[in-house]
Amino acid sequence: MLDRLLSFLSKDLAMDLGTANTLIYLRGKGIVLNEPSVVAIDKDKQQVVAVGHEAKKLMGRTGEGIVAIRPLKDGVIADFEVTSVMIKTFLSRVLSRRPLLRPKLVVAVPTGITSVEKRAVIEAAEQAGAGKVHLIEEPMAAAIGTGLPIDQPVGSMVVDIGGGTTEVAVISMFAVAYSESVRVAGDEANEAILRYLQRERQIMISEVMAENIKIRIGSAYPLDKPVKMEIPGKEILSGIPKTFTITDEEIRNAIQEPVEAIVESVRRALEKTPPELAADIGQNGFWLAGGGALLKGLDRLLHEATGLKVNISEDPLTAIVRGAGSVIEHFDYFRDVFVN
Repeated sequence: MLDRLLSFLSKDLAMDLGTANTLIYLRGKGIVLNEPSVVAIDKDKQQVVAVGHEAKKLMGRTGEGIVAIRPLKDGVIADFEVTSVMIKTFLSRVLSRRPLLRPKLVVAVPTGITSVEKRAVIEAAEQAGAGKVHLIEEPMAAAIGTGLPIDQPVGSMVVDIGGGTTEVAVISMFAVAYSESVRVAGDEANEAILRYLQRERQIMISEVMAENIKIRIGSAYPLDKPVKMEIPGKEILSGIPKTFTITDEEIRNAIQEPVEAIVESVRRALEKTPPELAADIGQNGFWLAGGGALLKGLDRLLHEATGLKVNISEDPLTAIVRGAGSVIEHFDYFRDVFVN
């Protein structure tokens, strides 16, 4: 009864605090925020100019006085103060008025982060106005969001490919039986595209454009029909802005290294999974979540590499926050999944 009264007085939330994007789920309402994890700061005045979508628009377009910062790197907090400001801003956007009690918050974090990194997440959230902060590992949240039977004595494998990290986990009976986190994911692919175009085509493009290229024509496996894309950029030798044409084959070559690192992490997970759980995965396959799951042909490449069925989570970009949201909605049932 007391728990129900307290939950009525507070606005309980779940958050996917990602390197690329932050998503927030409000209990009883669903996903209420999905914005880039970017903060624009006026260096001279030491003031925050914009947060989220507006800040991302300023990336690569500001003068020397204003800098657009991504305060998380490889899934963990790189700039504590800026992260806290970002969380506070996002919370204020989803809570129309201040609740009577500080909200309970479930935050998804990468597997294998240190106790210091966990503490930083908790303190940043508390400084931003959260009450009790509970941490859940990202693949566990992704598995719940995908609807996998994590409460059963059955092995379920999830590969969550975010902006900063790729998380591979085998889950059974509310626990992670095996996990691996590699700091290779969407950001690494973006950087690989930047480097490739500079080296092979002598073209300079923005970080935002590299991401757009990856989304539009990036692929892990040869496409049935080749595609091209015209992009704005700058010729390195002359410094003159021009429009260039690039192909899906070029971008596939550009991102080959990070893609191979993801495939290798999946292979390692399968090798190290206990035989009983491996048999379940052999029968049911495994699931892809996170933005990287949308890379064209990645499921096909992973199928060829492992011989297993590869499933893609419904709306993989929101799988983690939906899973963390389910935990907020059914808190007592999922009480055993927290890592703090």
